[in-house]
Amino acid sequence: MEAFLVSTGIVALGEMGDKTQLLALLLAARFRKPVPIVLGILVATLANHAMAGALGGLLAAWMGPQWLRWVIGISFLAMAVWMLVPDKLDDVETEGGSRRLGVFGTTVVAFFLAEMGDKTQIATVALAARYTDLLAVVTGTTLGMMLANVPAVLLGDQIARRVSMKLVHGIAAAIFAVLGVLTLLNVGQLL
Repeated sequence: MEAFLVSTGIVALGEMGDKTQLLALLLAARFRKPVPIVLGILVATLANHAMAGALGGLLAAWMGPQWLRWVIGISFLAMAVWMLVPDKLDDVETEGGSRRLGVFGTTVVAFFLAEMGDKTQIATVALAARYTDLLAVVTGTTLGMMLANVPAVLLGDQIARRVSMKLVHGIAAAIFAVLGVLTLLNVGQLL
């Protein structure tokens, strides 16, 4: 249960103001069809985070507990610093492919590609390496993505004006820093 809750919380906070959340806003404004956009986000996130989680599990098995503890601890500390860097929407193009793929297909492709190498994907790798329950991590990180992105699709600009992204990123950075320090100090159960 810990793996699920930590994964959900970290990704939900980390996703606030992230480029994929900005992409959700952009897709919602462009297409005005929330159901296929939300379903596209879900499919893309499940595929992306399942791959990232599998990679984290492989790294855990390959490195062994001592090396893994250091890699995960340092990764969490790096994620804490990275959370403090504001995200902007990269050049994710939705114009040309939207006619061929439809709203759902465009969302799946755009989200899958935007999530490659993103903070939440790397967090999923680290969380899957940290916790042995791959299903709980992937389910948690996917739920975290949905918690951050579904309101962006449904409420759009109203959320962006009322929530301080700097505060949200600060909280997420603090959580990553605490997890990193606890992992380096070998506090709690590791593998």
